[in-house]
Amino acid sequence: MLTQVLALIAWTLVMWFWLYATRIPAMRSAKLDTRTVTRADVLALPKYATRPADNYNHLHEQPTLFYALAFYTQQTGMADPINERLAWAYVGLRVAHSLVQATIDFVPLRFTLFALASSALMAITLRDVIALLCT
Repeated sequence: MLTQVLALIAWTLVMWFWLYATRIPAMRSAKLDTRTVTRADVLALPKYATRPADNYNHLHEQPTLFYALAFYTQQTGMADPINERLAWAYVGLRVAHSLVQATIDFVPLRFTLFALASSALMAITLRDVIALLCT
């Protein structure tokens, strides 16, 4: 399960680069002074420059549960093939969610991907809780 953790961390860093690769040129085009820029200035930037930043922030929310759960699952010996596949599903769905949010931002698709990723996280959790209660 630790490889999946590494994969999602690496993806988060990809989004960090994407965020700055779009935001800095957009700020220059808008002639914003980085020393005095406000949140309102940033929110007024074109969507292509704000969506990657929004997603980067999202990758610091629910995935923190995934990281903790993955470490717990690994440490308790529950990193079986099913949980491994569920963890890869979570990572893949979060990457897909990022790509949708940072590009087209079609909310129904984005929500579906989020819900599916959340379901994978819930399945790992449920399997771990059942294993704990049955030991």
